Amino acid sequence: MNMVLTLFLALVFCVAITIMMFAAVAFVQDSRLFSSAPKEARAAIIPRDKEIFYGARAIGWALIVFSILMILGVGVISIWDGLRSGFTFVRFFVRFILIFSIYKVYDMVCFDYFMLMKYHFFQFYFPELETVYSGRKYGFNIKSQLIKLFVVFPAASAIAAWICSRI
Repeated sequence: MNMVLTLFLALVFCVAITIMMFAAVAFVQDSRLFSSAPKEARAAIIPRDKEIFYGARAIGWALIVFSILMILGVGVISIWDGLRSGFTFVRFFVRFILIFSIYKVYDMVCFDYFMLMKYHFFQFYFPELETVYSGRKYGFNIKSQLIKLFVVFPAASAIAAWICSRI
């Protein structure tokens, strides 16, 4: 049952990140929200002073807050269930690393490949990015994505698991 919950929490985490990305790109359209984009893309983005429709930014911010609450909920539920179930360091670590790894693979495949390179979702809302990404088979940040997947997330999972197993 714990593994099913972990997989469900990973799915919720991915949905939350998708809602956040969609809200930032399609509704809020504030370049300050694109800090994880490559510097070439950030430099090319033309600031949007006008909303795409009245209330778009308010809807976008509401969706961003909702997705942040979903992410916090994933954290709270994963920790609470682990404590309730008597998780050891290893079980907490496996839960956290699975959630983070599933998210990162989803991010790399869905956002970086499909949404950015194949379907041009970002370029639809920011046409100036078309020249930045033309001719590429994958987004700019594969190296940083792999560092997060193989170094940052395992380290964060180990620290979080250590803290949780001490409670």
